[in-house]
Amino acid sequence: MTQILIVIAAIILIVIFFFIYSSLSLWFQSLVSGAQVGLLNIVFMRFRKVPPKLIVEVRIMAVKTGVEVSTDELESHFLAGGDVMRVVKALIAADKANIPLNFNRAAAIDLAGRNVLEAVQMSVNPKVIETPLVAAMAKDGIQLKAISRVTVRANIDRLVGGAGEETVLARVGEGIVTTIGSAESHKSVLENPDTISKRVLEKGLDAGTAFEILSIDIADVDVGKNIGAELETDRAEADKKIAQAKAEERRAMAFAAEQEMKARVQEMRAKVVEAEAQVPLAIAEAFRAGNIGIMDYYRMKNIMADTQMRDSIALTGKPAAKEEKS
Repeated sequence: MTQILIVIAAIILIVIFFFIYSSLSLWFQSLVSGAQVGLLNIVFMRFRKVPPKLIVEVRIMAVKTGVEVSTDELESHFLAGGDVMRVVKALIAADKANIPLNFNRAAAIDLAGRNVLEAVQMSVNPKVIETPLVAAMAKDGIQLKAISRVTVRANIDRLVGGAGEETVLARVGEGIVTTIGSAESHKSVLENPDTISKRVLEKGLDAGTAFEILSIDIADVDVGKNIGAELETDRAEADKKIAQAKAEERRAMAFAAEQEMKARVQEMRAKVVEAEAQVPLAIAEAFRAGNIGIMDYYRMKNIMADTQMRDSIALTGKPAAKEEKS
């Protein structure tokens, strides 16, 4: 039993010695650097799942550059999922550039998903953003294509909750389209492209964003298509198709009316044939009733034969008359 207790005690001593010995160098490093971190605090960092080497090195870097950050603040920010190294570097850069920034604000910006170090660097050295090709049409129907470069500076006070670069680019593109669209002629825009940047800057496009727009410079303006002429051509083509459709409709109606008239002519001819077929019956009925005699019938036949002869002479005489004239 005594041997078991001795073994357990030895194991405990070995574990304690391992933690203390591995932490001893970090404690001594912090001590000689003037950024003292307690030995027990370094030991307990391992139990809190915090890398003591990172915390000690960041603390030394902050103290050496004149930025006061406590160990508890660094640990809490690390446990919250933040990047302590980036936050401290941002604090150092802000301190050297005389930009007011404390640890709580920097930690909040970092936890919000923003790159706080890049934001501080952009505050010192503004960033140039190039917009994609923006196409717009002036009032005279000519299309213009413009590319602009936007110089922005990070606004640290609006980094949390402020809109990003995409919003700035979208607003600048909208301003370019509005400015070109309000121009009476595309020539005026080509002569003075700076009017675009001036009018866009007057709109205050950086409101509610994490940036401050310093300048908008038009890098290139090109003439595109004659949209007005294309629209007129398309409209004329559409009117032509409508007129053709209406003409086709009228032609179809006329053809239908013609066919209807032909049918009516055939119907009338059928009625005439039917009426002519009643003549022999009427003559026979007149014979039976005694209204006409045989001589009356022969006279009628002679008149009909005479009429047919005259018709045939008239038909054969027309070509002869034409030959005499020629």
